[in-house]
Amino acid sequence: MRESVQRKKNKLRLKRKRRVRGKIRGTAQRPRVSVFRSNRHFYAQAIDDDRGHTLAYADGAKMGLRANKEDVKQVAAAFADQLKAKGIEVIVFDRNGYLYHGVVASFADALREHGIQF
Repeated sequence: MRESVQRKKNKLRLKRKRRVRGKIRGTAQRPRVSVFRSNRHFYAQAIDDDRGHTLAYADGAKMGLRANKEDVKQVAAAFADQLKAKGIEVIVFDRNGYLYHGVVASFADALREHGIQF
């Protein structure tokens, strides 16, 4: 991919990210779950925006999983277990500028299957 095309794609994603982040906010009782996906790995973290602290995180790279629909379900299961251990059952989902389909939607659906509400 040409460098100028990639720059434009990144610019548009950041624009979507700012638009979404202007509307949502996480608290200690209902943290914001932000996701990041690269071409190889998938990451998620629960953030308390009031204090600026990360409450829980899941790292697909450390788990040895790729960024595909099947592996993301395992990342979501581990992440849901961490959230439940901290007493968090309701979240605000931040797709971080990514479109809600494919891997991101699969992660969100797997979180719902494991009892996390949003």
